Amino acid sequence: MTEGIPRVNVPVIDRILLHLWEQDHQADHYLVSNDVTRPGISEVCALHPPNVSRAMRDLMSDGLVSEHMRTIRGEDRRQKTWQLTDDGRSVARSRILNLRANMVLLRGRDGKLLEIRADEAAEKLETNLSLLQVLMHAQHEGVLNFGDIRFGAIVSPQEGKMATVSMLSGAHSTYHNLPPSTRKVHGRLLEKNKLDSWYSSEVPMFVVSGIAGCGKTTLTSHWLNNLISKNPETQVMYYPCQPWDTSLGIATSLLHRLGIGVEDGKQDPYKILESLPLKPGARIDIDSYRRRLCAHLIDESNLVTENFPELLVVLDDVHNIGPEGSHLFGALLQVAETTSIRLILISRTKLVFYDTRDVHTRNRVRELDLSGLSMQEVEDWISSIDLPEETGANEIHSITGGHPLAVELLELYGRTVHDDWMRFLDQEILDVLPAESREILSILSVADRPVPWEVLARAANHDGPPPEELVDRGLMLELDDGMWLHEAIRTRLLRDVGRPLEERLRRLTDALEV
Repeated sequence: MTEGIPRVNVPVIDRILLHLWEQDHQADHYLVSNDVTRPGISEVCALHPPNVSRAMRDLMSDGLVSEHMRTIRGEDRRQKTWQLTDDGRSVARSRILNLRANMVLLRGRDGKLLEIRADEAAEKLETNLSLLQVLMHAQHEGVLNFGDIRFGAIVSPQEGKMATVSMLSGAHSTYHNLPPSTRKVHGRLLEKNKLDSWYSSEVPMFVVSGIAGCGKTTLTSHWLNNLISKNPETQVMYYPCQPWDTSLGIATSLLHRLGIGVEDGKQDPYKILESLPLKPGARIDIDSYRRRLCAHLIDESNLVTENFPELLVVLDDVHNIGPEGSHLFGALLQVAETTSIRLILISRTKLVFYDTRDVHTRNRVRELDLSGLSMQEVEDWISSIDLPEETGANEIHSITGGHPLAVELLELYGRTVHDDWMRFLDQEILDVLPAESREILSILSVADRPVPWEVLARAANHDGPPPEELVDRGLMLELDDGMWLHEAIRTRLLRDVGRPLEERLRRLTDALEV
């Protein structure tokens, strides 16, 4: 292993040049695929469409890309497309040499972590991923897992077919019928029992939440794989939500998994596909989708020739969908209440499309707020690791808060506090916070006990209630005695030694004395 865990960040221009290079076989063709249009480039390169347009203007100004109006397969009207110029091809080749050499982190078939060149990853993973797909997945997910690679557009034009609703039936969906293979799960017996209890109940939805890297996906996938091994007939749809995914992508993928469509071997007697938009950017008719899907699954009119058994739908990283996902998730919960569908949602943030009454009185949802491993679980884990004798479970638990990823990195590097752990906390958790929210956490970190919110707010010069992004993500905890924070976050923030630490302590002390 080289020093440090690789962090991939592919610049926008490099993404586009690499993508157009991979599509250069379509250069100068009259009829081309959606991949060289603005929507196609936006999907593959994980960019907002306006950003694609701005980037193309810069590339054309530099003479690297040319613009053409061309016919798109399956579309009635011509669209604006782009391709590389001769100079663009030369620049792309040069940049690709550097991009290939990017180091990515891969978890192999055996569950072990491996640092490898980006251009070797596809072969190691036994996939047909392009270089761009490898790099983009590494940038957004950090680790590429064997058997867990799903990258590509949810909706993609098909050769020789017109642009009808059949195009939206999810033929190229990014879900899998099985969850990813996971590393060994240490501890989590209580959490597994909660999943077992939910599955044996009639509650339609289970929600797993927790901060980045705490093991939400690993726990759920491990439990699900055990369930499938014991009950091979279990029907599963596992869908990892990417930052560029939409509600439409999830909705169409579900239809495809259920065998709903107009292609050969599929059926749609309740016309669910008519609730899906034909035009890019249009919104799905959620209410119509919900009603027709329920009608299809219940099938009181006996129009469906094949009944589908219970389906367990796992939506991972649903925080990536954003607020727009709430309407679809709420609709799917309603569907699950009356049909054979069960739902598991995994998120870094608290979900807002249901409320506490759904959990405590209506029995619609069960929740699992996943925190760090217990002291005993950490001790059991490190007992199998060759570590310096002076490194004890107490110290490790205190520093990491029992965060599984931190202990995994400890196993990898043999050091209690590794720079990569700190980098992970910064890049995935702290750096994405507003400056004011981070300062609140920083002031709280210098306290030796929970602090009442009014005191903490006064020290941070903050008006109003605690920031939602801190509470919802489990970064700041609301205890009986006041506000506290995740131990891993506290350990990281206390490394800001010197004057910043002293100034925060002074402000907190002054606020306590008021």
